[in-house]
Amino acid sequence: MGWKEIAIALPLTLIVIAWGITLVIPPPQTAAVKQSISATPELIQRGAYLARVGDCVACHSQPGKPPFSGGAPIPSPIGGMVPPNITPDKQFGIGTLSYADFDNAVRQGIRKDGTTLYPAMPWPSYRRISHHDMQALYAYFIHGIDAVPCASAKNSIPWPLSLRWPVTWWRWLFAPKMGPVPQNAPEDPVKLGAYYVEGLGHCGACHTPRAATLQEVAYDDSDRHYLSGAQVIDGYAAPSLRAELRSGLGNWQRDELVELLKTGVTDNAATFGPMSDVVSHSTQYMTQPDLQAMADYLRSLSPAVQQPQLFYSTRTFTAFSRGDLSKAGAEVYLKNCSGCHLTNGLGYRKKFPALAVNSAVNSADPAGLISIVLNGATQPASASPGPYYSMPGFAGRLNDRQIADVLSFIRSSWGNQSAAVPETAVSVLRKPLPAAQP
Repeated sequence: MGWKEIAIALPLTLIVIAWGITLVIPPPQTAAVKQSISATPELIQRGAYLARVGDCVACHSQPGKPPFSGGAPIPSPIGGMVPPNITPDKQFGIGTLSYADFDNAVRQGIRKDGTTLYPAMPWPSYRRISHHDMQALYAYFIHGIDAVPCASAKNSIPWPLSLRWPVTWWRWLFAPKMGPVPQNAPEDPVKLGAYYVEGLGHCGACHTPRAATLQEVAYDDSDRHYLSGAQVIDGYAAPSLRAELRSGLGNWQRDELVELLKTGVTDNAATFGPMSDVVSHSTQYMTQPDLQAMADYLRSLSPAVQQPQLFYSTRTFTAFSRGDLSKAGAEVYLKNCSGCHLTNGLGYRKKFPALAVNSAVNSADPAGLISIVLNGATQPASASPGPYYSMPGFAGRLNDRQIADVLSFIRSSWGNQSAAVPETAVSVLRKPLPAAQP
């Protein structure tokens, strides 16, 4: 055999060996699989609550179909991943899973056939779930919801990326290792907050940076990069949830955080983009003590980077009062934004958020600001009485230069001190407008 044949055969041999190893090494088991599950009404009720905390419905459901009967494809660098039917249907859902199968899938990302789930399912975070809460989730999904005989769509991941054994190697190399699993959720408020944020709430899946190999760079607060702000998701940059004074939660009070998670709006801020869906599907249903615990934990995190405190400035309001529109973006703001957010940048409490000294406005990545101007936003639907206020999208009214100018104006007015928004950043996020109807 010549060198050319060896160069071809050696990689193929290594690939076959790697694939074979994934077949012969048994998946790890947790102590929980040895326990029997008695699906009491109380356990099912706890499971229903935890399913809300985990926001399971957001991925495993889609409009017009029963809850948990399968979701729409989730875009990823390797293709579309389809969240499956997780109702107790025995043909299309999870009705044949034992508790051991369920535990392995949710906590360790291992399917019944031994292959690995794609980490679009945040099983690296779910390893934190206590034994009792895992039992409650199993009781709810097997005994607490109706079976839906509905087949999920297929993943749109091309071969060879669709092979599962490389994902198993990824799990071995990069997924966090299983530590001791608690029997119950902790009682200490800050530890309880960490339990929800780091575990079932999987906040790090969006708010923690990822390495080149796609794993989160940290899974708990032992690393300052945890929850320090991350990638752009659907056009929105997930901000830091640590104590940065300019772009994080350094100036947020406990009650403000609780109110935002409960209703999506506070006196001076509002959720938008994917976070509004989290409020609608998940956090609005959480109890006040649990939300307070999450807020206490988030407020205990140190800043990932040191930032100077921002202070409100009246300079922009004074310029508007004098009719001075000389600054780029000022006229666009006056004509399109000031009716709701006012010329003083303070907005209307619980209706239209203040733009002055706003952590979202001062985010290092302006993608979320660009997307909300292009596409608009609506306050999340919640159990609290309306009305719910909306912001229209300006994609059809303002061009890329105008949007870049007005956002740069906002990010440098009323005490804000953040970088200008380049026109190219708007162009990247602008979606084609639908064709005009005759």
